[in-house]
Amino acid sequence: MPQADVPLAPMTTLGVGGHARWFMRATTVEDVAAARQWCGDTGVPLFVLGGGTNVVVADGGVDGLVLQIAIRGVDFHPRGGKTALRLGAGEPWDAAVAAAVSRGLAGVECLSGIPGSAGGTPVQNVGAYGQEVAQTLAEVTVIDRLSGDVATLGGAECKFGYRTSRFKREDRGRFVVCDVLFELSPGPPTVSYPDVLDQLQRRGVVTPTLSDVRDAVLSIRRRKGMVLDPSDLDTRSVGSFFMNPVVSADRHASLVRAAAGPVPGFVLPEGQVKIPAAWLIEQSGFERGYESGAVGLSSKHPLAIVNRGAAAARDVVALAGLIKRQVADRFGIWLRVEPAFVGFENDASVAYLLEAGGG
Repeated sequence: MPQADVPLAPMTTLGVGGHARWFMRATTVEDVAAARQWCGDTGVPLFVLGGGTNVVVADGGVDGLVLQIAIRGVDFHPRGGKTALRLGAGEPWDAAVAAAVSRGLAGVECLSGIPGSAGGTPVQNVGAYGQEVAQTLAEVTVIDRLSGDVATLGGAECKFGYRTSRFKREDRGRFVVCDVLFELSPGPPTVSYPDVLDQLQRRGVVTPTLSDVRDAVLSIRRRKGMVLDPSDLDTRSVGSFFMNPVVSADRHASLVRAAAGPVPGFVLPEGQVKIPAAWLIEQSGFERGYESGAVGLSSKHPLAIVNRGAAAARDVVALAGLIKRQVADRFGIWLRVEPAFVGFENDASVAYLLEAGGG
């Protein structure tokens, strides 16, 4: 049975937000089905919480049932000439990456150090340093909240895009992810991002292994405060708050002309250019370590909005809105946010953050 009036802030990495009116932890698919049924019988809204790493909970809490997905399980087995890695949705993500790398399986090594649970990876199409979940995810087992059916969706059915999927767009809230299956193969690591190349070169690594790349990524993320560490206040965040915007090559060239200097960018296969949101933020007047009352930016990386210890959700939203507005004013680019916002119904400030806008 659900528990009443449970605080949510301790269950999130940002550490803000109020209480759940009702709370339940699901360790099996049957638990998820039971929670769905309970909400249907009582008329209480259902919100699904994973690892709590990519969510901002409103100060007023959540007037519904918060269901924390804690389904565990790690299974490696042969599948069509590859190795399948099936993970329960509540399985810690980085531990699964470490297990794959230790077996010499390529495909997720650049996703090392990303906090949270496996079930959140297809929702966000989690990606970093030249890899994303869409490249190796083969299946997602879900419960359809509309019908109550358990279904298996293939990778193509997830409709992945840059840091998004059908679970985050047209079918937001419809499915509860119960497990995920990746297809991995032995092979060389992905080494395409300048940060990773630089880290390997500084270590004198000429022919990197999967373990070398994992170690390099962890070092980079640690340096940027993007690895969870209770002793480091810079990690009290949702990680990257804003996505790196993708623009046309012509738009990037116009930015270069307007800036009268170099504008960093990563050229994508289709000819578009991904611009570091961190650079845009710093160029708009927000340096690393910027403070605004109880919130601020990480001293290690301007993409992370951090709770300095006594922040409220409204403080986080206010700073995020200010950053988005100043970047738009300076560059004409509207930054898109990465985290989910829960309990902010009819909140104009959050509605602005969620707007795609121009640019």
